[in-house]
Amino acid sequence: MSVHVIAILVLVVAFVIATLLPINLGAISLVAAFLIGSLVLDGPPDDIADKIFADFPGNLFVILVGVTFLFAIARANGTVDWLIQLAVRGVRGRIALIPWIMFAVTGVLTAFGAVVPAAVAIIAPVGLGFAVRHRINPVLMGLSIINGASAGGFSPLSIFGVITNGVVAKSNLPGSPLTLFLGSLIFNVLLNVVVFFLFGGRELLGRVAELEPADAASGPGGRPPGAVATGGGPGAAQARTSGATGAGFTEGEHPPVTTLDLNRALTLVVLVALAVGALAFQLDVGLLAVTAAVLLSLLAPHTYKGAVAQVAWPTVLLVCGIVTYVNLLQEIGTIKFLGDQVAKIGIPLLAALVICYIGAAVSAFASTTGILGALIPLAVPFLLAGHVGAVGVITALAISASVVDSSPFSTSGALVTASAPEERRDYVYRRLMAWGFSMVAIAPAVTWLLLVVPGWL
Repeated sequence: MSVHVIAILVLVVAFVIATLLPINLGAISLVAAFLIGSLVLDGPPDDIADKIFADFPGNLFVILVGVTFLFAIARANGTVDWLIQLAVRGVRGRIALIPWIMFAVTGVLTAFGAVVPAAVAIIAPVGLGFAVRHRINPVLMGLSIINGASAGGFSPLSIFGVITNGVVAKSNLPGSPLTLFLGSLIFNVLLNVVVFFLFGGRELLGRVAELEPADAASGPGGRPPGAVATGGGPGAAQARTSGATGAGFTEGEHPPVTTLDLNRALTLVVLVALAVGALAFQLDVGLLAVTAAVLLSLLAPHTYKGAVAQVAWPTVLLVCGIVTYVNLLQEIGTIKFLGDQVAKIGIPLLAALVICYIGAAVSAFASTTGILGALIPLAVPFLLAGHVGAVGVITALAISASVVDSSPFSTSGALVTASAPEERRDYVYRRLMAWGFSMVAIAPAVTWLLLVVPGWL
């Protein structure tokens, strides 16, 4: 058995273990990198360790830490909640638009650099709360949030986009970040139209949320005119004790944030500055995010002292671990070996379809963030041959691997399931499982037919 086959089997075993057991895939991947590196690489132990660490993705580490650090602050001081409340008031409480508001807000967050699981973790509890309050099917709300995250997830600022475009550039393949972004955006918008009507959206048409009366600002809770009513009772009274900074760094209910205070205004300024610096001046997203988070922390050090603990460390470990292992496989030639095997299928179009199905099937059971770094390199060898359009294949693979995030076994699906009301959790779990696996079967074929077969990309 060749070392390449062993390395592939180790990767498969890592995915199986991470799927069946609550063990971080990134941690398992680092162990795998240590084992395979010790087996294949030459030299004393120190040199082998240096070679393994040389494959550690320091840039992705900074992006993940910086972005989740910044968005932890934005969530804690109520900036994200304020944006959502503003959007709901902007549509005058039309309930049918609320799932689309959640779709749009989550898409904007991921498009501006929020990690998809982090964005879903921020919005899902709020969105599922709206679903309970306004009798919206929780599956409709959950899928709208997940689809929104995927819609914005391949912007040049996002981690999905960074990974995908980075692999394309490193492999000297023709790429189009704009096509990748728009392809995912359009596909997910159309997909969410189907979701909307399939899961009760038609019943929401014409319904309007009850809004606070004009003198609500002087009443209990101090909500200004136009704020969406949230109900009362002991839970609401307890929620008001959290103060005016939003959710803070603790779990539980909190009053809707309907005012823009100094902390929220400064957070909006740095978020805009982040986008301008990355898009207009091509500055590093991760370093910009860390800088923005540190500046906000300096302005209110005691308020945000818990922000670092809210960094998505499991996601950081997952991404850095799997990318380290994949980079090692690329270094020893295993990725080229796999790509050559796919190319031997002899029919480039069929090979492209196989890779899309592999991406969808594996991603349904794990984090797309880690899967993209592992699977996109598999397409490189036969794409270099030029028999199929590289942009079309990469875009089809990216969409196929991301729309299955609705599976409850994937990070986003699990977050939505966990955020559902306890009495509806089993219902949400079963519906997300059915929908997620239907995407495994349908999405690769549809994207392949639209983006690869015509040969126009």
